[in-house]
Amino acid sequence: MTSPMELLTLPARASIRRWVLGAFPRHGSGGLDYDQPVGDPGLFGPDSATWRVHSDFPGMLAGGLAALMLQTLHPLALAGVWDHSNFREDLVGRLRRTTAFVGGTTYAPREAAERLISHVRHIHAQVVGTAEDGRPYAADDPDLLTWVHVTEAHSFLQGYRRFSGISMPAGAADRYYDEVRRVAEALGARDVPASEAQVAAYFEHVRPQLEYGERSRTVLAILSRVRLPVPAAGLSRDLFLQAGASLLPPWAGVLLERTALQNAQARLTARTLRTLSPLFRAALRDGIASRACRRVGMPPEALHRWL
Repeated sequence: MTSPMELLTLPARASIRRWVLGAFPRHGSGGLDYDQPVGDPGLFGPDSATWRVHSDFPGMLAGGLAALMLQTLHPLALAGVWDHSNFREDLVGRLRRTTAFVGGTTYAPREAAERLISHVRHIHAQVVGTAEDGRPYAADDPDLLTWVHVTEAHSFLQGYRRFSGISMPAGAADRYYDEVRRVAEALGARDVPASEAQVAAYFEHVRPQLEYGERSRTVLAILSRVRLPVPAAGLSRDLFLQAGASLLPPWAGVLLERTALQNAQARLTARTLRTLSPLFRAALRDGIASRACRRVGMPPEALHRWL
């Protein structure tokens, strides 16, 4: 039976559902079958920290945008995007492809997830060139793969903590980092941090290599104007971009030359998104995380509890 509170929130839930499907339509998942074969746990399985962290849509979208901001700070990683990506014309498409990869490697059956990884490895092998400063780069460089992975994993985890409204038990963050490095290593990354302490040490190690240059500014300017094909596109973009900025490590905010006013706006927006988070959860009850749960015989509500 539908409760009175659920009845009151039905219009908002329906609007959020249309918004999500407009921004990230189901065909963006690459046609993966998340329902079969029954019992297949995929790369992580229903008891994993990864299934729980990645089930929170607001945290994942805001976290993905935070990761993109961070990634603009690495000149070699940015050079590959600059030279080989159509981000100028289709940044939305790039966001959708990243979303489909993360969703597929998290929740799809093992064989399908491994095919996704193999496909991305094939694409990476073709992305080579020379950066602005004359250094060669390659998308399959193990160190660059580690950078991209760590920025994403850190941002997704911070997004979950900020927006899910669910407390993580002691050690859960370390479990998450230790699990998700499997995908990075399968792509060819090396020395991938496996705990919060190792991630913090990694950022300290890599910071001298980072810079906020003209290309960084260009990519972030394009990001600030991106329009998802959804109602209130500008408002929706600003909500998630500001929420994503709230997840940045303090040192990254300094490097990105963010002002005190911008940081205050990001914190305020983050509080707004946190209040909306339960509506997203209710609106997306039949998403890929729920389908993966049913594939292995687990109620989707179990993703909102930690083992």
